[in-house]
Amino acid sequence: MGKKQYTLPDLPYGYADLEPFMSEEQLRTHHDKHHSTYVKNANSIIENVEKAIKDGTDYNVKTTAKSLAFNLGGHVLHSYFWPSMGPSDKVSKEPVGEIADQIKSDFGSYDRFKKDFTQAASTVEGSGWAVLTYCNDIEKLAIMQVEKHNDVVFPEYPILMPLDAWEHAFYIDYRNEKAKFFDAFWNIVNWEEIDNRFKALK
Repeated sequence: MGKKQYTLPDLPYGYADLEPFMSEEQLRTHHDKHHSTYVKNANSIIENVEKAIKDGTDYNVKTTAKSLAFNLGGHVLHSYFWPSMGPSDKVSKEPVGEIADQIKSDFGSYDRFKKDFTQAASTVEGSGWAVLTYCNDIEKLAIMQVEKHNDVVFPEYPILMPLDAWEHAFYIDYRNEKAKFFDAFWNIVNWEEIDNRFKALK
């Protein structure tokens, strides 16, 4: 049986570095508690499965598979989410490089992309994410809604930029006014990181 486990990634900036758009308390709670829980749960599920296999006992495969997908999805999406942001005084205010050209080509303008992406985050069913992705087959960007962490994911579509629309991502700072959180997000997008991810697909 494997001995490796999933680990909580360190933030690429300090807890207070995203202020005033995301507070230290909000970031600490989101990263250290919510993301950490997904990591711990995924590791625990895998350990339980390995133990059942070793002992020759049965386990509820359907429930286990669904729970593992949920927690691993949460871990993966958050692992992309943290580097997608940066201190507002150190990131570009608009897309840069090749991703800027692709956004203009596929959406007509950055403003139209922002509008559509924000609407995707605002209207996702229940709790979930908006994600910018790219289809290599037709060479176009696309916006997808990810319900929870693992539903309605496009297979083989890489994650370029995720936006967490779960209440735990914004409630400390913005209470029930999630639209204000989405507006704040655009001030801390790390477009250099998004561009690097996009160029890595080529």
